[in-house]
Parts: sequence; structure tokens; C-alpha cells
Amino acid sequence: MTRSVLHVDMDQFIAAVEVLRHPELGGRPVIVGGDGDPTKRGVVSTASYEARTFGVRSGMALRTALKRCPEATFLAVDAEHYRAVSREVMRTLETFPAVVQVAGWDEAFMEVLADEPEAFARDVQRAMLERTRLWCSIGVGDNKLRAKIASDLAKPRGVYRLTEGNWRAVMDDRPPKALWGVGSKSQKRLEALGIETVGQLAAADERTLTNAFGPINGLWIRRLARGEDRSPVTDEPHRPRSRGRERTFQQDLADPAEIRREVAALAREVADDLRSDERRPAVRVVVKVRFVPFDTHTHGVPLAEPTMDPDAIEAAALAALGRFELDRPVRLLGAKVELAPD
Repeated sequence: MTRSVLHVDMDQFIAAVEVLRHPELGGRPVIVGGDGDPTKRGVVSTASYEARTFGVRSGMALRTALKRCPEATFLAVDAEHYRAVSREVMRTLETFPAVVQVAGWDEAFMEVLADEPEAFARDVQRAMLERTRLWCSIGVGDNKLRAKIASDLAKPRGVYRLTEGNWRAVMDDRPPKALWGVGSKSQKRLEALGIETVGQLAAADERTLTNAFGPINGLWIRRLARGEDRSPVTDEPHRPRSRGRERTFQQDLADPAEIRREVAALAREVADDLRSDERRPAVRVVVKVRFVPFDTHTHGVPLAEPTMDPDAIEAAALAALGRFELDRPVRLLGAKVELAPD
């Protein structure tokens, strides 16, 4: 038997969970976000595959989603219910002889020993469908990076194997953003260097990449293009690196004093979360401001010492806010703390 890594990714998880609760919505476009009212400010948490054919995507403004797909059913986010279903998803994976690493509500890695890992993956799919009535797609790889990319290639409801043996044939002609960890901004920077495919990135000059991305990230992004990843699959509980709160306002905020009050309140809510959930001190506070119409900026301030003290976290948040020019109306505010390492 050989070691393989599986990446299990639930198909349209939140939308699928909602369709289980509302069977009459099966096969119809469903969009989940905010309080379910697309005329209000808010963003799409997830969209069913039927809605995605209209160009609706996660993170899109609900009002934009309504324009693109007016016939969709909009539903409010029910985080507690999704967490409960997620726990059942993970319990299903834990019934198999594997190391399971939870990677989010709707995804996990599995390290398995199997002669036929694709058959093992099909067994996982069947068990998931029987226990949760939900479909998943599974990527099979020889490391986490390849398994993660393979699960995208498997969607929906499929199993796909991506290893060193077929990496170049599958990936060389794809754009760099097909790599796990490479976003649109990085792709644009690569295109400016004349690098338009994964294959070109894998063969790119080391100095060119380190000059553009820095000595660490430059080499890292080239390793991604070669499918290299040594990170282990571990069943250690996930420890978040940060905690934060955000608030979208239905009416724009223009008064700097009101903006300060809202940031102070968000900072204290985050401090309360730390004391009740994480029990790890904060080392830095970051404030996010989204100006009208959708221009987003952040500023951060380090704390004098690691702390969970609400007064210190509030003071740091207000200091970070002081770095902004509040000369435009504000539609969203956020406060986040970065946590001390274990």
C-alpha cells in the first residue's frame, strides 16, 4: 500500500444544506448571504451551481447578485446550522482509517494507505452521501497541494487524481491562478513578467521571481508551479491566527466620531471573543475600512505586549483608525486581532 493524500471538498456546501431544508429549491438558483434580503447591503456567502451559471460568486455584493440572477431565491445565513452539519461531515470522515485534518466547514485532508486510493475516495463519497445526504468532490494526490487542486478538477461529484506523474500534462498550460495560493493580483504581477502559464512559472528564473516577490515568496511560488509541497497532514486541532468582526452599514457613515464609536465597539466585541473562545492574547490590531463605493483599506498597530485587555485592544484599534483619512463615506468597518503563537 502507498501513502496518498485526499482533499474532500463538499459541493456548494451551504447552498446544498439549505436545499436539504427546502427541497422545493432543488435545481433552482439559490443564493445565501446576509439576512436574505438582496436589496440590503451584504455579500454572497455561497451560491448554488445554478446561480453560478449567471456569474454569481462568493463575496459578490447581494445587490449585484440580484441584478445578475433576479429569479434566484435568497436565504439568510444560518451559521449555527452549518456548523452542526459540518460536524457530521467530519465525523463521517473520521470513520475511515485515515489521518483527518479539518481545513474548514466544508473541506478536509485525509492521509491514507491504500492500494487503490481512487476506490478509497469513492467509498468516502458513498459514506458521505448516505450519512449526510450531501455530495462531495475528492482530489487524490501525493501531497496536499496536488490533492487540493485535484478536488477543484473533480467538481462536481467527482474524483480526480493529480500526482507528480501527470502534473505537467495537467497543469503546464493552465494560468498561475489555478495554483492553490496564487490569486489574481499575483497573476497580474506574473503576467507583467511575461509569465502566463504554470509551466512558464515552473521554469522561471529564480532571480526574476525573487526580485518581484521577495526572496521567500519568489521561491515559494515557483515551488507551487512544480507541485512541490512537504506540509504534513495532521489531526491536531486547528488554531486560528486571528479573530475579527466586521459590520456592513445599511446607511453610509460620514461622521468621524460615529466611525470611531463603531470601531471601538467592534474592538471590544473581538476582545470578548478572545476571552471566551481563544484564551490566547492578541499581539496586533488591524482595522479595515471600506469606503463608498467599494474601496477597501487596512491599517494595523502592534500592541505593546500580548494582551486580552479590552481597553488596550480598543486603544490600538482607534490608533489604527487614526491612520485613515476619513474624508469619504464609509460602508463597512472591521477590527481584527492577530494572535500570539502557541
